[in-house]
Amino acid sequence: MTVASQIKKTLATLKGNQGTLRLYALQTRDEESKLVYNETLKATEQIINDLEERMKVLEYQEPQYKGN
Repeated sequence: MTVASQIKKTLATLKGNQGTLRLYALQTRDEESKLVYNETLKATEQIINDLEERMKVLEYQEPQYKGN
């Protein structure tokens, strides 16, 4: 498995996890839990952004990974 495919797989998993966290944040009535879910969503968003930037660099440096 290439680095690019590992990053793409990780991104897909993280985006799925984000959806689950959003659902939990909407369904909970406990304000403290809601805050934790939202903080986790922000952290996850930052990680996703960092990985997407890494993917852009990787695609630039290694054109064979582009669009795979």
